[in-house]
Amino acid sequence: MTGGNSQGHQNASLGSRGEELAASFLERSGIKIIERNFRCKGGEVDIVAKDGNTIVFVEVKSRKSLAYGVPQEAVTPFKQRQISKAALTWLAKHKKTDSPARFDVIAILLDGSYSHKIEHIKNAFDLAY
Repeated sequence: MTGGNSQGHQNASLGSRGEELAASFLERSGIKIIERNFRCKGGEVDIVAKDGNTIVFVEVKSRKSLAYGVPQEAVTPFKQRQISKAALTWLAKHKKTDSPARFDVIAILLDGSYSHKIEHIKNAFDLAY
């Protein structure tokens, strides 16, 4: 038998590359990164950031091609509920439940080794739980 889980490894490295690009993009846009890869029992959030007074929970989706559709289509209602649970946990843990918050999606299409296209969808979905 050979390599086993190379597809999973490729997806993980694609995801972490996408998160790096997304974090840089957000910082260049004046949005401050607070935390990355926040995980809890109910779900996880790729990036927690602050845009002015607003806490922003960012889901990053990266693709190498459009064969499976645009990246943001992968943020399904189930995924939105998981992100929402993690966001509520994060807000409670940091005593920020009164802070304004929103959910953004950053869709990244990686073409080849250095070229990429980033789409930042603000208020991509509402709290779902």
